[in-house]
Amino acid sequence: MVKKIKSEPVDHLFDAILTLQNKEECYAFFEDLCTVNELISLSQRYEVAAMLKEHKTYLEIAEKTGASTATISRVNRSLNYGNDGYELVFGRLEK
Repeated sequence: MVKKIKSEPVDHLFDAILTLQNKEECYAFFEDLCTVNELISLSQRYEVAAMLKEHKTYLEIAEKTGASTATISRVNRSLNYGNDGYELVFGRLEK
């Protein structure tokens, strides 16, 4: 999967993100970079992943997050067959 998105422009974006030092800087950058709906969608997917990791049901997740079952399924597929990006972040946040 990484090969599908790896490019110089994506590298530049990630380099920019890695310069952010706190939540306020993240808010400022991402509010400029993304539409409100894009940012809400990204945060929703992250919440779905966290709830799937806690073994919540699709119904519980849909009710709490408003995510469609298609979105929940897509995130679940990433958790099970993706590049372990979610697991990397979850592991670091647990420390």
